[in-house]
Amino acid sequence: MCWSATADLVAGSVITAAGGYCVVRTVRARRLRELPVAGLPVLLGVHQLVEAAVWSGGGGTGPATTAWAVIAFPVAALWVPLAVLIAGPARPRLWWPVGAGLLVAGFLAYRMALRPVSAEIRGHTVGYGLEVPYAGLVLGAYLLATVGALLLSPARLLRLLGALVAAGAVICAALWHTEFVSTWCAFAAAATLLLTFGLHPLGGSAPGPPVLERRTG
Repeated sequence: MCWSATADLVAGSVITAAGGYCVVRTVRARRLRELPVAGLPVLLGVHQLVEAAVWSGGGGTGPATTAWAVIAFPVAALWVPLAVLIAGPARPRLWWPVGAGLLVAGFLAYRMALRPVSAEIRGHTVGYGLEVPYAGLVLGAYLLATVGALLLSPARLLRLLGALVAAGAVICAALWHTEFVSTWCAFAAAATLLLTFGLHPLGGSAPGPPVLERRTG
């Protein structure tokens, strides 16, 4: 994220706590299929906490950098499309992001096994380095898996989240080209706070109508 380890620590703590609240409400409302979606703020909040450790360690190729990259690349590429698919109702078009996520997650995990990811503190941002051939193609598959899954979701709330994350990608690429990954991940983590306002009514514990609004037909 931009600015400092403190900013990442504060943002990560808030987002993780909000995500935990979202998960508890989802469980109490017995919407277990929506748990992976509800857990997304927890995943990305923890991601920001890990980056606080990257800041504190001055970058480099240590365990914090590796943990950050594992979450940002293979885990996110799989988690997001599978979460959207599981939340249902299943639509054939969602298998495209899932397939892209499987391919890009496997490829990025393989590249990370060959060469360590490096992190460099650049003023008020962090730049991450990973040697990836066909970078444009890999990035396209990654965006299809993550942003594409949200935009193709039948749930209105997830489509809105996808639009916010897509806009954030454009902004971060324009303002922080070489630090795009770090800044966009921070933007996406903050955007997932939308889920805490839209998933379930406070204290809901009994089954009811689907909480993620979906179009019929």
